[in-house]
Amino acid sequence: MSTDATNSVDTQATPARITVGYLATASGDDGVALAVALARATGACIDLVCVVRSEEPDGTPGRAAYQDMLIRRAREWVTAGAELVPADLTVDVHTPVAESFTEGLIDFADYSGARLIVVGGTRDGLLGRHTLGSISSELVHWSPLPVALAPRGYAERGEVTLDSLTVAVPTTGRSDNPLPFAVALAERAQLALRLVSLVSLDDAGDLDVETSAQTRARHIAAATEILDEATRRAPSTLAVESVVADGDTLSEALDGLRWGEGDLVAVGSARLGPPSRAFLGSTAARILRNTTAPMIVVPKSD
Repeated sequence: MSTDATNSVDTQATPARITVGYLATASGDDGVALAVALARATGACIDLVCVVRSEEPDGTPGRAAYQDMLIRRAREWVTAGAELVPADLTVDVHTPVAESFTEGLIDFADYSGARLIVVGGTRDGLLGRHTLGSISSELVHWSPLPVALAPRGYAERGEVTLDSLTVAVPTTGRSDNPLPFAVALAERAQLALRLVSLVSLDDAGDLDVETSAQTRARHIAAATEILDEATRRAPSTLAVESVVADGDTLSEALDGLRWGEGDLVAVGSARLGPPSRAFLGSTAARILRNTTAPMIVVPKSD
């Protein structure tokens, strides 16, 4: 992998870094806006990365010149994108060459010691909502780093000040629990923490009214106990709220949640996904479709 970075990266001596996958599109600008909000909250530096697809030499005249043209164009894009970052934040631009955008982005993030990869979605969805494109979809099913997704039109909100982080807490002790990541981020960024457990009867099958009520009561009690324990273990420096989102269906449970302008949401990866990789599961995907907040998909632990 090649890069335009002029200085080597000492991950022990430099501040935390955020890798932003950038294209010269409105979705690319959404990703920059989210990176700015995260960098402002955490003190991180931003690496704006436009990956150039490698052109393997095949003897065709002009192949190398075409590759150079792609690199120059990518450099122009990231240079223009860097102008969207306020002057008091640190931003560097890079144009690595790789076989695919996703592969090059992950390789760069790993090389630079980034703690997070940020991307926008596509422009096909509703304003303020999430729609995955090819790059973002690959990242949330492959990345070894947390992936932050900006909803459509996030750049149009102006410079957002993050103030709250909602984390979806699993109802059982599993390796896909995003709570440790969320607590660390909330501490670093001084965000209020909202712990949410989702309760629905989607997977309970056909139940009569009495059995349905009893099943829901058991699920709510179990979710409440898990959230109470998580709240007790949270650092005393954090403002913590716990919410059991309840409904007949998961969609109804999600409809009960409200999202503010400065919110983030963190979800874990699917229980059956590979270790040390992000893998967007069905519940997380439904949260993604429901929320207007930027969403961070946290890789499953080993």
